[in-house]
Amino acid sequence: MGEVSASKYTVMAGWNDVPHLNEQTKRELLASTPPYLRDARSKGIPSLGSGAIYPIPLEDVICHPFQIPPFWRRGYGFDVGWNRTAAVWLAEDPTDGTIYAYAEHYMGQATPQVHALAIKARGEWIMGAIDPASRQRQQAEGLQLLATYQALGLHVVPAINAVEPGLYEVWSRLETGRLRFFSTLQNLQSEYRLYRRDENGKIVKKLDHLMDALRYGVMTFKAIGKVKPSGHSNTAARAADERAGY
Repeated sequence: MGEVSASKYTVMAGWNDVPHLNEQTKRELLASTPPYLRDARSKGIPSLGSGAIYPIPLEDVICHPFQIPPFWRRGYGFDVGWNRTAAVWLAEDPTDGTIYAYAEHYMGQATPQVHALAIKARGEWIMGAIDPASRQRQQAEGLQLLATYQALGLHVVPAINAVEPGLYEVWSRLETGRLRFFSTLQNLQSEYRLYRRDENGKIVKKLDHLMDALRYGVMTFKAIGKVKPSGHSNTAARAADERAGY
């Protein structure tokens, strides 16, 4: 108990201090709580939520690239913008539900036509989850980006954009080994290292395009994840960009 003045004290208490919760319940509560809130909820230590959003060491989630089996479902998350447009491709291992981020697109100051060509090079049949704000976002020509990309041949749908639930889902998968990154995704790794909250608990909106795309893809994967149809060439099996992986 800390003394504020002669007549005022502060009391910090969390679930560790309540007698009706057993150790198993406390462990379950801790496991279901995002890392930046654990001290606040378990110990009562005030926290503004600053620091890494995903405090899992990068080396724990990186894996060597491998050929994605044709029967795995694939999809991608897609974040659009003039300064930076980003996409990250995901593939799901059907045996255990692990999702692998296996390729990326990361380019600024280019037209939708350029981005669409690069994205289709990895497999025109693959569906994507695009930033839902693209329905209102305008380019210089005044066209809505969602409709623009659909007209350019991309199979994209508005992503689920519940931010905090999305962050929790990605964090939970990372912590339990159910989300892995190919080591060839250098831009994704760079953003992962920088992705953080400020001293007020707000997400720092800088160099986070692939992090947003990753969240879109993971949260919307049930809707976009598809197995490659028979008869399609395996364009995604070779790297369209040597930095990005398979």
